[in-house]
Amino acid sequence: MHYVYLLRSESHPTERYTGMTSDLRARLAKHNEGGVPHTSQFRPWSLHCYFAFRTKEQATAFERYLKSGSGRAFANRHLWR
Repeated sequence: MHYVYLLRSESHPTERYTGMTSDLRARLAKHNEGGVPHTSQFRPWSLHCYFAFRTKEQATAFERYLKSGSGRAFANRHLWR
């Protein structure tokens, strides 16, 4: 399975991150260890939600959508409540 996930910073609650992985637990641990430069300054992170896909292509397309303007608007309306 491939996962698209949304993280929220516990130390800076307005900071959010959207990513994709095939190992959700390991990726969250890497974010919280500071192993991801883009997210290291806002540690610790908590998993807000995730979506599972059978193929990497489906997950990549959904992640790309969530990072687009209309995808961010969708996430703000429906996922970040």
